[in-house]
Amino acid sequence: MNNTAKTIQTVNIDQKRKSPVKYDMNLFQRLESNKAKLAVVGLGYVGLPIALEFANRYSVLGFDINEERVEMLNQHMDPSRELSKENFKNKKIKYTHRLDRIEDAQFYVVAVPTPIDSLREPNLTPLKKATASVARVLKEGDCVVFESTVYPGCTEEVCVPILERISGLKLNEDFKVGYSPERINPGDKVNTVTTITKVVSGSDEEALDIIADVYSSIIKAGVHKASSIKVAEASKIIENTQRDVNIALMNELSVIFEKMNINTHEVLKAAGTKWNFLNFFPGLVGGHCIGVDPYYLAHKALELDVDPKVILSSRHINDSMALNIADRVISKLIDNGKSPHESNILVKGITFKENVSDIRNSKVADLVKKLRLMGANVTVEDPHAEPSEVSDEYNIQTVHKAEGSYDIVIIAVAHDKYNEEDQDYYRSISNQDTIFFDIRGTFEAQIPHGIYMSL
Repeated sequence: MNNTAKTIQTVNIDQKRKSPVKYDMNLFQRLESNKAKLAVVGLGYVGLPIALEFANRYSVLGFDINEERVEMLNQHMDPSRELSKENFKNKKIKYTHRLDRIEDAQFYVVAVPTPIDSLREPNLTPLKKATASVARVLKEGDCVVFESTVYPGCTEEVCVPILERISGLKLNEDFKVGYSPERINPGDKVNTVTTITKVVSGSDEEALDIIADVYSSIIKAGVHKASSIKVAEASKIIENTQRDVNIALMNELSVIFEKMNINTHEVLKAAGTKWNFLNFFPGLVGGHCIGVDPYYLAHKALELDVDPKVILSSRHINDSMALNIADRVISKLIDNGKSPHESNILVKGITFKENVSDIRNSKVADLVKKLRLMGANVTVEDPHAEPSEVSDEYNIQTVHKAEGSYDIVIIAVAHDKYNEEDQDYYRSISNQDTIFFDIRGTFEAQIPHGIYMSL
């Protein structure tokens, strides 16, 4: 279903604006006393967890334009498969796809995707549409907080004008705005919403205080008040850009060391004995954060006539690693006297990272497509990915558990379930000269024979 293409309902709120409600207490106090409601717009992997946390304390309205998603949530099912039914119990929350059902809210949290397009430019369509939806129900005294990852300046340059134009209201005179970047790490059961310090910012001091109070009430780790919305936006965008740059260095080193017949992971283990060595390692960089966010910062830099050489070079290195791996395993196969056209390859894992079901921007898909272009017969398995989603997104058929014997086995994603597989398992899917390529470099002890390779 194409969510962004759906028509958004309009709400007639002219009557409300003629007679704005006058409050005798601030917004945070109204939320605390259940005299005001909080709405979360966008119930994906970011919006849903924060909505459920708020619903422990406040009266929450969860809004998403995807009717199927809302239906699943009403059945206490997480479409992202990150949360269990237990996470939905005893929450003060109502889910809806109808905009008029959230017009009574006074505190809005916008948590929608910010992807890139085919030219690797920011695609702000979901954010703009979500902002327009909020603008149609915005009233005097309301506050809107954005959590979507954007380039510095986006909230004030793109979102605020939409809010003002459609609502007819004026920022800081009639309503407040803030930015509090999401910091959710998919698949991480330790560092969760409430245990990660929340960066908050506001359009003025009053907005900052209200937003800080609201988030502080559910975030155990506390909040950090940024001096401006742009600072908060920049803090988020550099988190993932920094990781991207460091991983790119490791990937480039792995290419160099491979030419020198040096094991990269042994090098990193030795270097890591120094206290200030940064613990990064080579690998595929996909997903909707690290593989996307740096392009937002690069976009803004180019607008300012700054050439983001390091950022874009790192993106190029990381985006090319899937093709590099394909070339390496096929070259090794040919060196062993085998033809790709007569070879069977097993790729273990296709999600963008370990222990999640999310397949967005998976670089494993690039690897599979390259191997097939080279003529190999490729089988893809993943215990977490939904086969229908992989088929729809990449035209790749998957199984939850592969059987048979393979000439090449590529452990592409280090799922915890793969740690349970012993040498007998790997014997059952291989022969004496099978090539094992362990991208993460953590399964060597489980490989009983054949040729072992890693980044």
